[in-house]
Amino acid sequence: MPLGANPSTSPPYSYSTSSSSLLHLKPSLNPSSPMSIPQILTLTLVLLASTTSVAADQVHELLKSHGLPAGLLPKSVASFSFSPDTGLLEVTLDSPCYAKYDGLAYFDRVVRGNLSYGELEGVVGLKQEELFVWLPVKGILVSNPSSGVILFDIGLARKQLSLSLFEVPPDCTPEDEAGAISMVVANDDAGSLGRKGRNQSQHRKKMF
Repeated sequence: MPLGANPSTSPPYSYSTSSSSLLHLKPSLNPSSPMSIPQILTLTLVLLASTTSVAADQVHELLKSHGLPAGLLPKSVASFSFSPDTGLLEVTLDSPCYAKYDGLAYFDRVVRGNLSYGELEGVVGLKQEELFVWLPVKGILVSNPSSGVILFDIGLARKQLSLSLFEVPPDCTPEDEAGAISMVVANDDAGSLGRKGRNQSQHRKKMF
């Protein structure tokens, strides 16, 4: 500590941004500025909330800087890592969840893929519902932004959607709050596909 410095003015906590764009809390060991346990808990919660918000903002900006819409990932990003050398992007959400675009999308807690300009390939952790079947998204491509179209590789085919659906990061309903989607199918042991579809549609209206 420099001569003449007043230790009581040193903040009890500080935070810094690491190379992986994640914030890390660093507790101060300065004994001259004690804090009560409630104060420490409150400050920790505030900083953790700020960390989550910053991580979400940064990964959404990262997508946009690579020619992809920010709304490909939901708001509930807890942390992420990105390697410019390999292009590997790994995103951790608060929890597995469902988001609504033109239809339903399901995000695992960890979503990863190889990011390059206009493309996210080798995607793991993202599924889209097609005719009541959940299909894994393998890749996402924006080859011509002026066309207003984004392509999703769902294995069997490439699905074409409007870019405008993905401009804003969506809210994401946690899986434990939206589990009735799968429960409807499991409990409907005597119903037809059409009946299941009506039940699922009614549930989605309640969810969103």
